[in-house]
Amino acid sequence: MIDTIGDAISSVIDAAESAIDTVVENPVKSAAVVAATVVTGGAALAAAPAIGAAVSAVGIGAAGGTLSGAAASSAGLAALGGGSLAAGGAGMAGGTAVVAATGATAGAIASGTAATKLS
Repeated sequence: MIDTIGDAISSVIDAAESAIDTVVENPVKSAAVVAATVVTGGAALAAAPAIGAAVSAVGIGAAGGTLSGAAASSAGLAALGGGSLAAGGAGMAGGTAVVAATGATAGAIASGTAATKLS
C-alpha cells in the first residue's frame, strides 16, 4: 500500500515538473491557453442562468419543462448541481460551478489543441 501511494505521489510530481518545463519552454502558447481558459470559463459563468433555464426547459430537474424565467433558471442550475441544498445537492451554486468548469475545460482543450497544431 505504501509503495502504491509513493508511486502515485511520484507520478504527480513528475507531471507537475513536466508541466512547468512546458510552460518555461513555451511561455506565449501557455499564456494563450490560460487566457482562452479564463475567457471561456467567464463566458460560461455569465451564461449560467440561461443555460440553467435551457436545462430546465428540456425537462431536467424536478419541475423540468413546467417553469419559466428565474424559476426555470434556478431549477436548472440546482439540477446541474445535483439537486437542492435541502435534498443534499450543491444547489444553484453547484450548478453554476459545473457550468463554469465545463466552459473553462472546453476552452482549455480547444486552445491547447490549437496551440499543439500550431507547433
